[in-house]
Amino acid sequence: MSVGPALPDLQMAMVGALVAAALGGGVLLLLRRFLSAGVRRFPPGLMRGKTVIITGANCGIGRAAAAELARLQARVILACRDRQRGEEAAAAIRRELGEEEPPPHCGELLVKELDLASLSSVRRFCQEVVQEEPRLDVLINNAGILQCPYMKTEEGFEMQFGVNHLGHFLLTHLLLGLLKSSAPSRIVVISSKLYKYGEINFEDLNSKQSYNKSFAYSRSKLANILFTRELARRLQGTQVTVNVLHPGIVRTNLGRHINIPLIAKPLFNLVSWAFFKTPAEGAQTPVYLASSPEVEGVSGRYFGDCKEEELLPKATDDLVARKLWDISEVMVGLVT
Repeated sequence: MSVGPALPDLQMAMVGALVAAALGGGVLLLLRRFLSAGVRRFPPGLMRGKTVIITGANCGIGRAAAAELARLQARVILACRDRQRGEEAAAAIRRELGEEEPPPHCGELLVKELDLASLSSVRRFCQEVVQEEPRLDVLINNAGILQCPYMKTEEGFEMQFGVNHLGHFLLTHLLLGLLKSSAPSRIVVISSKLYKYGEINFEDLNSKQSYNKSFAYSRSKLANILFTRELARRLQGTQVTVNVLHPGIVRTNLGRHINIPLIAKPLFNLVSWAFFKTPAEGAQTPVYLASSPEVEGVSGRYFGDCKEEELLPKATDDLVARKLWDISEVMVGLVT
């Protein structure tokens, strides 16, 4: 029996099945998007008189958090690697908030240059802040880099560990004095659920022996959590709190180093539109931890969707957290 004539029919059936699946999936995606919880609104004026620093605030979650905190009348400092892009983001936020009208309907927005891949840039930034700012109420460690090819920071550290952990480690340390003098104050650290796939290998923190971009990212996010827990322990009694969060999967340019085949991009875009959070949705938990009276005095905890969540044992190992802290101090030059 000849099978030749049946092939077009089989191909048509396969195409039909794919189309039906796409249409059915599309309906589900639409329902998911329109039935989502959306953006939580915080009371106007909640952050009046407060000064907030947000790293990586020119795009994504950082920009959305800056806009919301400015709406709550905070004085927001956008700490950005590219000053021009930071100024463009600030101008766009002002337009969105109707800055043409007189204050005090929203807070002031300032832009300062900060490159977390350069510890000298971190030091310059902190020196400027300490000299110019009489107080600092909230520090949001948001900036990050995801699954990049092997690269090094200015000081020779593996890029993801250097930016995501070490840069913020030094930044936080150098601003602690100002945070303490402004207490009660808060530190908010943005991690990721991908910490679950990370391991702290003290024999190869700089990935000299081997490098996997996915594991390196997960390790840096695990380091964020361990840092938060150890910092919370050290800050007991100071009225400075520190908490860490995962924002969920958010549509930002953080994934710019992830290669998606051209043929798969339309489907990926549809899925991301339907299932990924918008930056404004992703910013809800950072803004909550920065501003809400509900977490006043809460420290050393891990949050998602504005609720406390449990951590895996690897992220609650106090001995590993202390050892990582000690080694990080040496790596960034705080001790010799």
